[in-house]
Amino acid sequence: MLKNVLRLSREALQNGGIENADFEAQCIVEHVTGFDRAGQIAHGEAELSAAQKQKINSIIERRLTRYPLQYLLGSWSFMGFELSVGEGVLIPRDDTEVCVGLCLDYLKGRSGAKAVDLCAGSGAISIALEKLSNAEVSAVELSDKAFYFLEKNIKDNNCGIKAIKGDVLTCHRDFEDGSLDLIVSNPPYIKSGDLPALQAEVLHEPELALDGGGDGLDFYRAIVKNWSSKLKRGGALVFELGEGQADDAAALMSGQGYSNIRTELDFGGCQRAIIGTML
Repeated sequence: MLKNVLRLSREALQNGGIENADFEAQCIVEHVTGFDRAGQIAHGEAELSAAQKQKINSIIERRLTRYPLQYLLGSWSFMGFELSVGEGVLIPRDDTEVCVGLCLDYLKGRSGAKAVDLCAGSGAISIALEKLSNAEVSAVELSDKAFYFLEKNIKDNNCGIKAIKGDVLTCHRDFEDGSLDLIVSNPPYIKSGDLPALQAEVLHEPELALDGGGDGLDFYRAIVKNWSSKLKRGGALVFELGEGQADDAAALMSGQGYSNIRTELDFGGCQRAIIGTML
C-alpha cells in the first residue's frame, strides 16, 4: 500500500542520514505515483505496482549516495514556476527569491523596462521576472548544458525571454550603453579554496556555476566594471550574495558610481542580495 511505501521510504532516507527525509519521501512518491501530499493521505490504501515500487527504491538508492534530489526528480519549483533541472545546471534555491524580490520592487510601475539576467542558469530569475513584472528580459548563459535547460524552461513556461549563449565577461560588448533598466545576476561566488568542503550534494552541481575565484568576487568585479555603462540613468544592478560578501560588493558598486545601495536578508538572516542605482 502507498502509506507503507511512504513509511519505508522515509525510514530508508532517515537511516541514510538525509535531513528532510519526510519531505523527500513525499516528493519521490509524488514523482512516481502522481499523488501529491494530500493525495498520499487520501489514497494511503492504494496499491502500487511492482514497477512503481522498484522505481521508488531505485531513486532512494541513488539519493543515499548524496546525488541531488532535484536532479533525480528532473524538475524543481521556484516561486511557483516549474523548472526542468539536471546535471550541468545550478539547482534553484529559495534564497534567490530575495534577489528577485529586490528586482520586482524596483520594476514596479515601470512600463516596458528592459532587464538582463547574467549567469542565468536554469532561467529561474529570468522567468520569475518576466512572469511577475512587465519587463522585457534577456538571459545570458555560457554553459552548453545549462543553456539547454534555460531554453527548455523558457519554452515550457511560455515566456518571451531572449536566451543568449554568451560569456558575461565579454558579451557586454553586444549591448548598447544606456540601454538597460535592470541588470541582475546570481554569479558564481564560492571561493575556489572552499569548493572541496561544500556539501556532497552541491559537489554534483557544475563548478562553472559555483567557482567565484580566490576571494569569490571575480564575477562581481567584472560585472560592475563591464556592465554598469549599459544601464540607463537611474537603472539598477542587483546581485545575489554569498555569505559575508555584502560589504565587498557594496564597495565595488559604490566605486563605480552606484548610490542608494542596500542589502536584503534571506530567511536565515544572511545578507543575500544587494541593489544599487546608477545616477
